[in-house]
Amino acid sequence: MTTVGSDLDEERRLAVLHEYCLLDAPADDELTTVVRVAALVAGVPTATLNLIDESRQCQLTTYGFEGGNTARSDSMCAIQFRAGAFVHVSDAREHPLYRDNPWVDGTLASVRFYASAPLITPEGYALGTLCVFDDCVKQLTDDQVGRLADLADVLVALFERRRQARLNEKTRRFIGAVLETIDVGVVVSDAEGHVTVFNRAAREWHGLEADATLDPELLPRHYGLYDAEGQRQLRPDEVPLLRALRGGIVSNVEMTVRVPGRPVISLDCTGRRLLDDTGRLLGAVVAMNDVTADRAYRREIEGASLEIAARGEALSAALVELRRSNEELEQFAGTVSHDLVRPMAAALGFLDLLAGEYSKDLDDRAAKWLTGAIRAVERMQKLVDALLRYARAGQTPYQAEQVQLTAVLRDVLADLRTAAESNGAQISAGDDLPTIQGDPVLLRQLLQNLIDNAMKYHHPDRPCRITVSAQSVPDHWVIRVADNGIGIPADQRERVFEMFAQVDPKEHKGYGIGLATCLRILDRHRGKIALEETPGGGTTVCLSLPK
Repeated sequence: MTTVGSDLDEERRLAVLHEYCLLDAPADDELTTVVRVAALVAGVPTATLNLIDESRQCQLTTYGFEGGNTARSDSMCAIQFRAGAFVHVSDAREHPLYRDNPWVDGTLASVRFYASAPLITPEGYALGTLCVFDDCVKQLTDDQVGRLADLADVLVALFERRRQARLNEKTRRFIGAVLETIDVGVVVSDAEGHVTVFNRAAREWHGLEADATLDPELLPRHYGLYDAEGQRQLRPDEVPLLRALRGGIVSNVEMTVRVPGRPVISLDCTGRRLLDDTGRLLGAVVAMNDVTADRAYRREIEGASLEIAARGEALSAALVELRRSNEELEQFAGTVSHDLVRPMAAALGFLDLLAGEYSKDLDDRAAKWLTGAIRAVERMQKLVDALLRYARAGQTPYQAEQVQLTAVLRDVLADLRTAAESNGAQISAGDDLPTIQGDPVLLRQLLQNLIDNAMKYHHPDRPCRITVSAQSVPDHWVIRVADNGIGIPADQRERVFEMFAQVDPKEHKGYGIGLATCLRILDRHRGKIALEETPGGGTTVCLSLPK
C-alpha cells in the first residue's frame, strides 16, 4: 500500500512520522552505516537520510557532506516521495521537475545525478527517502536500484525496531508502575525457579529483595515461608511459586510469612506457569493477597460460633426446663382454680343465706363485715375464673378451622350485652372482618377479653366507644380493637402483657391476667399483639394473624 496525495492522507502520514520520534533526534550508528553503504552501492560521494514533515526536510544523517534542515519547498525528495516509487534522474538539469530546484540551479548545490528510494512504513505511509546524488551525470544499473530499495527497507525496519523498543520500554515502565502501586504481591521466577521479580508489596511482606542467585531449595528458609497455620516451615515442593512452575497452576493456596522483627502475614496465593508463543517454559508467576485480617476475623467468628453453640445447648436445656415448668404451672393453676370453685361457691351461698335470713339481727358493724366478706369471695371467684381462662388458653387443644370473625364478634357482643348496657358502651365493627384460619373458641375468648377490657377501663368523662376493624396486608391480617378509654402509658405497653401486671393496681379493676391470656392465644395462632394509642385518646389493640 502507498499513500496518495490527499490532505487527509497527509495528516495521517505526518501523524505516523511523529510517532516514530525520529525528527531532531541524533541518528544512531546503524542508520549512519546504512546511508554510507547506500553511497557505496550507488558509487557516489554523497548520500542522505531525509525525513519530510509539514514544512521542512530533516537530513537525519548524511554521508559525504554536512547535513541540516531545509525548507520542504526547496527539497528535491519532497517532489515525488509520497508516490512511493523509486526516483532515478541521470541529469537533473534536463528534468522538468528538478531543473529549477535550488539544489540543482546552484542556489544550494549543483546536483546532476539524483536517485531516491522512498521510506515506506508497513501501513504504507512515506516518511521520507534514502537519497544518493552527485554533481556529475550518472546512470544506475537495475541491480543498484534494487540494492538501494533494499537499504530503504532496512532503514524502515530499524525505525520499527526503535519504535517497538520505545513502546516496550514504555510498557515496561507502565507495568512496573502498576506492580509497585497495587497491594497484591507479585513474585516471578525464571524457568529454573530462581526468583527474578518482587514487587513493592512482596518486598514489604518479606522484608527482602528478589535474589536471582538463590537456590530454589532455599526459598522457604530465606523468605520465611510457613504453612497456613504458621507452625511448620514449607518444604520446597510446597512453595506456591515452585508448585506453579512444576505443576502448571496453583489456586487459592494459603501460606504464612514469618520474618523475625516483622508482622506475621497470611497470604492467599494463585499462580501459573509462564510460556512463550511456542510453548517453551519461561518461568512462573504468583499473585499473593494479604488475608491476615480476614483470617483473624474468621478465627473470631469460629470462636464465637463455638461459644454460641455452647450457649445454644444451655439455652435449649433451659427452654426444655421452662416448658416443663410452664406446663406444671398451667396444670397447677387449672387444678387449684377448679378445686377452689366449689368451696367458694358454697361459701358465697352460705354468706348470701346469712345475709338474707339474719340481716335484721345484725348490727351495723356485723352487716358491714358480712358485706365485705361477700365482696371478697366474689372477687376471689372472678380471679379464679380468670386463672381458669388463662390455663385453658394454654392447655385446650388447638383446633384450627375457617372462622368468620363477624360471626365470632356477634356471639361476643351477645355475651357482653348486659355489661355494654351498664357501661353505656357503643360497639361497632366494619363490614370487612375477614374469615381466618384459627381456633373459634380461643378467638372468641380473645375478642371477649379485649372488648371487656375496653369497657372496664372506659374514660369517666366521655361515652364509651369501641370499634373493631380489619386491614389486609400481603401475608397477614391486622385486626384492630380501638377504644376511647383512659389509655395505657407508652412505657407500660409491653409490661402489661406480663402475668398479673396492672397499670394502676389501686383501681382494683382487674387482675392483670386478661392481656397475658390474649398474648397466649396469639402465640398459639402464630400471631402477634401490640398496643397503640388511639387518636384522640384511648388504646388500640393490634392483632396480627397470618393468612
